[in-house]
Amino acid sequence: MEFVRELSDELRDLLSSNSSEDARLVQKGLMLYRQGMVQQLQVEKNGITAVVQDVMPAKVLLDPEFLGLSECSCPSDELCRHQMAVFFAAYAQVGSVSDWVTEWREPAREAKSVVAWGIQKAKDLVKANGLLKPDYRRWVDSFEKSFEALLGEKKHKNPFVVTELFGIYRRRLQASAPVEQEWRLLYELVSVVVSFRMLAELSERMGHTEDAVRRSYGHLFEAMVDEADELVEKIGMQTLPFDFDEFVVGLRDDTFELLTVVNGLEQARIALYRLLWNGLFRKTSWREAELEKVRDRTKSVQDDENPLPLVAAEIHLCVLLGEDEKAFAKVDLVRDEVIVPFMLYWIEYLSVLKAWKRAGRWIDEFLQKLKEYLESNESYGGFHGRSGFVRTMLRAIMPYVAENGRADVYERALLSSLPYSYAEYEYMLFERSMYDRWGELQAFLGMEFQDLPKDRVKVVEKERPEVLLGMLHQAVQREIDQKNRGSYRMAVRHLKKLRTLYKKLKRVEDWEYFLEGLLERTKRLRAFHEECTRGKLIAEKVE
Repeated sequence: MEFVRELSDELRDLLSSNSSEDARLVQKGLMLYRQGMVQQLQVEKNGITAVVQDVMPAKVLLDPEFLGLSECSCPSDELCRHQMAVFFAAYAQVGSVSDWVTEWREPAREAKSVVAWGIQKAKDLVKANGLLKPDYRRWVDSFEKSFEALLGEKKHKNPFVVTELFGIYRRRLQASAPVEQEWRLLYELVSVVVSFRMLAELSERMGHTEDAVRRSYGHLFEAMVDEADELVEKIGMQTLPFDFDEFVVGLRDDTFELLTVVNGLEQARIALYRLLWNGLFRKTSWREAELEKVRDRTKSVQDDENPLPLVAAEIHLCVLLGEDEKAFAKVDLVRDEVIVPFMLYWIEYLSVLKAWKRAGRWIDEFLQKLKEYLESNESYGGFHGRSGFVRTMLRAIMPYVAENGRADVYERALLSSLPYSYAEYEYMLFERSMYDRWGELQAFLGMEFQDLPKDRVKVVEKERPEVLLGMLHQAVQREIDQKNRGSYRMAVRHLKKLRTLYKKLKRVEDWEYFLEGLLERTKRLRAFHEECTRGKLIAEKVE
């Protein structure tokens, strides 16, 4: 019963053990469950039902797929103790309720002990190290020692402890930062890169699964990438002292470790590596040397290593060096469902440079791979996730389209993305008065006529009524094929609309011919003919 475990994860994410209100809710539900108040339990994928014998009996329906659609007959409009009691009763069939509660409470209990211990430890480290003078290797050594003292030595297995400890560690580093603004920015950037690497290593050393990291401290990696992006931009806006060279070279060399430090977290690792080489390490000779270094390391990749960061780094360096053909050759070696999301970054990068010819080539390569990516299991999850990716893609290519007047490229992107681009494509066709194409799009996607926006239909009916004929014909046939009284009534509504359109187009004979043939084909569907009579379609034909 995997759906019960998924519901368990959703509740664990929804309820915070640090919230007194949530803690009371869990406690009350647990008490009802342990007192045996949950009766008539039925556990099914489409719904978990039971009756909870509280002061007044409460009928409960838990929706495992959409928790927000769950119901309880008690006065509460939100998640209540009765729903929690039913959840515990259902969960008891797949796991230990006591273990679930213990695991749920763990973040709050651990956080309390961590704060007291961590603050004291950080205080000691500040005393020991004092304010560091500008020295790259001393900075790195200090960051590593502080990290190990606060996160490594205690060897916490619980991933929920990491966020609290990591926050203490970062505050400790900030307290030791140089006073001078230019040195402070570089110090903070180095601390981000070192901290990112060490947190990734800790994640693998502690055996934290990808799901556990995502739920507990995955946001830390995303935050560090964003912070590094801001710092690189600020550093790039100031004139760097000559003394910075040693630090930038040291950071450049250490950045390579992001590609191989662990097997997971590849998205964040690639993003951090990419922005550093894009915004900070700008010398052509550095990039050429780095490219050779990446290629050499790629040759020695072991079977248990994840080569994607190295491949992405090689492509990125080729783009920075203007060697697009070599980049494309490497792109073609990677499965579309893996490489496609990364390609958006290079399209955006070239658009910022206004390198429109190069950007156009990248967009062309991207669109050739887009459809297969959207159809793969590894693309953004679900319809809404894929639709979100398509919107991101359209924003990425829009500067090229607008600057070069390439509306054809935009439409090609929309066509390649259907059905996930339906809203954007439908809007474009309608705004351009391309009503024939608009109608073809609705038919292609099997849109129900009655579900189309009424304001749109009115405009098309006025401007190009013939566009609606085919859609209405299809709608009539779909309703008749369902063979029930309700669908017959809907078919008659569509037929009346068809009659109006045929009259408007002065094609009454075509309408009469169509209706006559339809009635002949459906002469055994008595209920349908009765609805036609009630709608005065047959009577009108007889007259």
